[in-house]
Amino acid sequence: IELAKFDIDAPRWDQSTFTGRLKHFFNITDPRTVLLGNTELDRAKELVEASRAGSVPRGTTLEQLHYAKKLYDSAFHPDTGERMNLIGRMSFQVPGGMAITGFMLQFYRTVPAVVFWQWVNQSFNALVNYTNRNAASPITPKQIGVAYVTATSTALATAVGLNLYTKKAPPLVARWVPFVAVAAANCVNIPMMRQQEILSGITVIDDNGNELGNSRKKAERDGTGARILKRTLCYLEGMWSSNLICTSLLKHNLLQRIKFLHGPLQVLLVGCLNGFYVPDGVFLSPLPLRSSMAVSKLEPELRDSVMAKFGDKVQYVYFNKGL
Repeated sequence: IELAKFDIDAPRWDQSTFTGRLKHFFNITDPRTVLLGNTELDRAKELVEASRAGSVPRGTTLEQLHYAKKLYDSAFHPDTGERMNLIGRMSFQVPGGMAITGFMLQFYRTVPAVVFWQWVNQSFNALVNYTNRNAASPITPKQIGVAYVTATSTALATAVGLNLYTKKAPPLVARWVPFVAVAAANCVNIPMMRQQEILSGITVIDDNGNELGNSRKKAERDGTGARILKRTLCYLEGMWSSNLICTSLLKHNLLQRIKFLHGPLQVLLVGCLNGFYVPDGVFLSPLPLRSSMAVSKLEPELRDSVMAKFGDKVQYVYFNKGL
């Protein structure tokens, strides 16, 4: 392949198949990339931009271009091109999420512990949601603050209420409290963090990346709803699997005698499960990150605008759903 004409933005794997999306999400959420410094990430960005300009440095290999694009996708925002904060990157979900989720599942018996870990989790979620937002629809600091407070309050109210309600319930039932609280908070946090998209719509583009306008009724609804589903499923797999395994393991006499290891064991178990589910995109892969929509299904004003400018040349529009 002639590297000067190589389309570095074209997906490396076929995104119309589950396997292709699986490989893509594994690539951009690889937790090993969080260990790389800004210098190496910036070099990767420079190589990606050089490839886009058709001026690939002499001696560059195709594999080096693919690796540079992997680092670029994992660390730089797809809309702004700016380097994202480390904690908010999806590649940080395994190390960051395993610790928080593990402690939420371990320390669920007392109200202070529930309050603290739900607060930590929602702070983490808010940062991740903001970092991976659709930046074509900017959100103000006030809107960010309202979203954070609302989601955190929802999670705390749900968790504390269920914690008190399930005091006498079996351990397995009580262990589901963190998940229910997180799911409820996601239903609030994600729409609140993406409220500007809901109000103004998501920018839709054509095959060549040209902006065609904002879709308020279709794209924002599908994008936000898909993201809530993806994020909730990602939490479900770790909590559900680790709940079953931990409840079984903790019945053994040996583990009953070394209770100080219960927390680290829970964290390690969640980390192993997240290491399989999240990077591999098992629950992210069924839903493409770059979604398409027929022009005929857009709201009338946007549809008419696109057809007036392009006629039948543009049949589909595309938009970024976000992770």
